[in-house]
Order: sequence, then C-alpha cells, then structure tokens
Amino acid sequence: MTHNIETLINNFIPFLSSPLGILGFALVYVFWVSCLLPGSWLSMLSGFLYGTWLGSSVVFVGAFVGAHLTFYLGRTFLKEWAQSKVSNFPKVQIMEKAVKREGLKVILLTRLSPLFPFGLLNFTYGLSDVKVRDFTIGMFGILPGTILYCSLGSLALKVSSFGEVLSGRSDTSSFIWSLISIFSTILIVILVLRSTRKINQDSKSLD
Repeated sequence: MTHNIETLINNFIPFLSSPLGILGFALVYVFWVSCLLPGSWLSMLSGFLYGTWLGSSVVFVGAFVGAHLTFYLGRTFLKEWAQSKVSNFPKVQIMEKAVKREGLKVILLTRLSPLFPFGLLNFTYGLSDVKVRDFTIGMFGILPGTILYCSLGSLALKVSSFGEVLSGRSDTSSFIWSLISIFSTILIVILVLRSTRKINQDSKSLD
C-alpha cells in the first residue's frame, strides 16, 4: 500500500513540474486564498516542488489573483458576510480604521507582518475606502514572507539529498547556497518586522 502511494506521488510530481501543472498549482492557490485558508504550508510545498524562486513566483501570482478576487467580493457580493466575519477580529477592525488614515503604508506593513490573517485582510480592505491601486501595490509586501516559506520548502528537498552531499555524489555548493539564501531571507524578514514595529510605535506616539 505504501509502495503504491509512493509510486502515485512520484508519477504525479512530473505533471506538477510541467507548465500545465504549474498553472494548476497557481489556480489551487487562488482557490485557497479565496477560502481564507492559511497558505504557509502550501507555499512551502511550492518551494519543495519548484525551488525557491519559481516557487515564490507561482505563490505570488496565485496570492495576487486570489487577493484581488476576495477584495472584489468583499466590496460587492459578499459585503454583509465579510462585515460579520471581520467583526470577530478586533485586530483586523483596527487595521480597517488605520487604513483610512494611512492608506498604502498600513497595507504594506500588514502584508509584511505575519500577525494579520492574509485572507481576512483582503475582505477588510474591500470593505474600506482603500484605492485598488494602493491595494495592488501593497501586495508586494508579501514577497519577503513568500520567499522565506518557499526557501524552507526547497530546503526539505535539499535535506533529503544531504547524504549525497556528504558522500561527494552531489554538488556541495548548491546545498550551501540554499542554506545561505534561507538564513539571509530570515534575517531580512526579522529586520523588516523590527522596522514595522518601530513605525507603529512612532505613529502611536504621534497620535
């Protein structure tokens, strides 16, 4: 049974690596985001399947389309449902008020921070008066986190070949480069979060 499952997975991976498979994965991510489901593990799976950079691109495209779809639904057909959903999250309600004052800056900061639920924020911004342009530009704030998760996913594939690296049957430099990329991305995310916290403190002191 286990052998059959392993064979099925091994046969399915080549399809996922094809252009049609990549498109299918991106569409799954669109659906995932639209259902307000957390995308961290799906992002790591993308990194595992496609590597850090292609995986990050696939995730970003899927998240970009899914976020705009949710934004539009929150502003139109699902407005009442979105309002009732957001009311259960005080932290998100605060962001709805803050975005009216700060606009793009708040959107970027919330995208950079993992403390705010990505899917629910899309509905929240749809309910607010935020401009579509600011919402679109703010999407680029998810890139550091996206690259981080995809790097972690790609590391799983590298770790599986760690024995080959030690025995000299694999390219040591590629494995080391992957580790450097992951740790540097983690450092960038930490620095960004510290900057975000400082900006929030400064804005509170001004109030």
